[in-house]
This record gives sequence, C-alpha cells and structure tokens, in this order.
Amino acid sequence: MEQTMKTNNIIKGIVAVSLLLLGLASCERVDYPDRYRISKGKPTIDYIRYANKDILIDKAYMDETVCVVGQNLTSVVKILFNDQAAVLNTSFMTDKTLLVSIPKTKAQVQTNKIYFISAAADTVDVDFEVMPPAPLATGMDCEYAKPGTVAKIYGDYFIDLEYVEFQGLNARVEVDDITYDESEITLTIPATATPGMIKIKTKSGLSGSVFHYMDQRGLLFDFDGKTGLYDASNRGWHPQTVTTDETAIDGNFLQLGDGTAEMKGDGSTWDDGHFSFEYWPGMWESPVETFSQPAGRKLSDFADFSGYANMAYKFEMFIPSSNPWKGSAMQIIPSSIYTVHNGDSKGVTDVDGEALPGCNNKYIGDNSAKYPRALYTPWADGMVDTGDKWITVTIPMANILYKPDGTPSDGKIDATCFDGLCIFVCNTGGKTGEDCKPIIKIDNIRAVPIK
Repeated sequence: MEQTMKTNNIIKGIVAVSLLLLGLASCERVDYPDRYRISKGKPTIDYIRYANKDILIDKAYMDETVCVVGQNLTSVVKILFNDQAAVLNTSFMTDKTLLVSIPKTKAQVQTNKIYFISAAADTVDVDFEVMPPAPLATGMDCEYAKPGTVAKIYGDYFIDLEYVEFQGLNARVEVDDITYDESEITLTIPATATPGMIKIKTKSGLSGSVFHYMDQRGLLFDFDGKTGLYDASNRGWHPQTVTTDETAIDGNFLQLGDGTAEMKGDGSTWDDGHFSFEYWPGMWESPVETFSQPAGRKLSDFADFSGYANMAYKFEMFIPSSNPWKGSAMQIIPSSIYTVHNGDSKGVTDVDGEALPGCNNKYIGDNSAKYPRALYTPWADGMVDTGDKWITVTIPMANILYKPDGTPSDGKIDATCFDGLCIFVCNTGGKTGEDCKPIIKIDNIRAVPIK
C-alpha cells in the first residue's frame, strides 16, 4: 500500500512538471509572438517618419522621437545620430518598426547620418539631419542691468544665432554684435530696452525667455515706493537700512551689514539689528486687523502664489570685494498672518474673527520642524563677493524645506503661507564658514514664475 502511494505521488509530480513545461512552451509560442529577440543579419531601412503621424522625414530636432520602418530591425543593438548614441528601448522594437528618441547632446562631428549597428557589428547608415531645438533662455547674470551695459544671457541651444531682441523700439541686437556659445550669450543691452520678455532667434526658431528683463511681475519690494510696501517705519521689530550710493542699480536698496558688524563663521551670530529684513503685514490695528493700509498689505495681494512650486523669489545682490560674505546662511522665510503680523499680540483677530499671533520672532530661529525656509549659502561654493557688481539671485520656492541648521523640516507650506517675508543671515544652514564683516546689498525683491 505504502509503495503504491509513493508511486502515485511520483507520477503526479511528473505530470505536474510536464504541464508546467508545456504551459511555458505554449506561452512562448502563442502569448508573446512578438517578444523581442536579437536577430541575425543586417537591418534594412525603408524610411523614417514622425512617431505620431505618417509623414516621411529626413530631419528632426534633438530629443524628438522618430519611427524607423524597415526589415530585420531587431538585429540593431546600437544607433548613432551623427556621433551621439541613442537609448534603445526594446519594448518599442519589432522586426519592422523601431521608435527612438534623438539624443539631446550636440554632435562633436556632424555627419548628417544615422548609423544602425547590428549584433555582428555590421553598420547601415541613412542620411538624416539632426537640428537643435529652438533656443531656451533661462537666466541672466543681472536682470536689472542698465541699458548700455554688457550682460550675459544663459540657457541652451544658442546655435546658429541670428538676433536677440529686447522689448522697446529698435531694441534688436544682431548676431554680428553678439558673442555666444551654445549656453551663453554676451551682448550690450540696447539703449531703448524696456522691461519684458527677451526674444532669441536661431535657425531653429524664435522663442521668448523664461525670465523678464527688469521684471515687474510680482514685484514686492523695490525700496523706491513703486509698490508702497516699504515706508519709513519698521515692518518688524528691527530698523531696516534702506539707502543708496554710487553702486546703486535702481535707486534705493536694502543693506544687510555695515562693514563693522561681525558674522561668525560657526553660525552663532544673531544680529537682527544688522542682518535681518522683516516684512510683517498689518498696521497695529487692534483688536481687529484688516491689513487695509498700503504699507501693511499682505504680499499675496501683489503676487499670485497659487503656483508657488514653480515660482522663485528673485532679487539683485551686490557684495563688495572689500567686505566679503564668508559664513552663516541667508534664511528666506515666508510667513502667513497666522505665523506673524505687525499687530498687538493680545486678542487680535482678522476680519473673519480668527485669532492672530501678533509680533514674534519664534518662527525665525526656532529649530523645530514647524517653520520651513530656503537657505542660501553662496560662500560655501566659493562665491564670497559679487565682484563689485550686481547679480540676480534666484531662490526656488520648491527649496523651502529646511530648519535653520540645514536639516530637513517636517513643516509644510502651501499657497496661503506667503503673506510676509523675512530674510535673515544667521545660523549655519548646515555649513561652516569663516568669520567676516559682510555688506550685502539687495534690491527688487520679487516673486515670479520660473517655468
């Protein structure tokens, strides 16, 4: 009896294994008939067309996806557009069609051919021109550079440049007056240039800059009265040094540090009298805070922060070589009226009756996880001054993620968290610097889209 049971179990096992192998063989033959396998021989290329429409082409732009049609395309193991290798995805390769994206990198040697290389190292080439995309202008060394001065525009695909055009009458700069490479343009700003988008023309097309020259969008603090947010009174607990001198780029500017106040490299300095700028909305109107006065309005009245994840704070900055900045992080801290406001802390409510916290500086230095901020430490990357010139600084709002010491914050922000703003150079930001007596000049603080 025992022997019979053993025999039956052996037979059942053999049957089960046989069925499994049969099933695998069946799946291979029936369920996946077009499964990718490298084939032998050379490919044949009939034509190339757009990936999303049935139009034959012999040229296309970098990063564009094309469809190759031919025979024995599964023999292809490598494709070169000029001398740049494309990424092959076998999920989009069959014997007769092949989808491939043209590499983003410009060729070192422009042969105007595609090379299809088989597993046996046979090569088939086809005439095909790879064109650069339309130019992409993403930044400027100083967006508020004055007309008549030399400026740099940064971006990509500045290939076969034809002209750069500023807003304003006769504000075009022709290519003969421009020095450029693929990622940088150097030119003199036309005398008639006015605020707005810059247009750049290459053989591949015409495109507008992501940024604006002398950007007026989302302007918060110009320190000259354009927005009315700055007045002679303090907008927090500390006096603001707003002044002008021969270095000024655009009238008055904010100055942090006077050249005598010391900043410790270990981040231990808390000198809100010299190194802090605070804007707390409100006008000390208790017991009800309306934020109705021009100088006390919320910053959200001046800029739309609903798309803050794709926005940045921008400002122009000047650090003289005589007083470099070598330590401590610039903390960029947005705040809502429920974080801080410029009113009495006892029993103050907003127009809806919600209790407000009034004046406080807990949110600035509290190293808890509650108040995230962005951290700016250019000295840690070797930039301790700006070479006695103004530059544009970009602080993406997506980087408002940290505690004062540079560790990640668990605090969360949303579009309602941008009523006020504090810029305070203090704490380490997670990086140790050197003792210094910096002067940091700031102008034209704005909140603008960067995509």
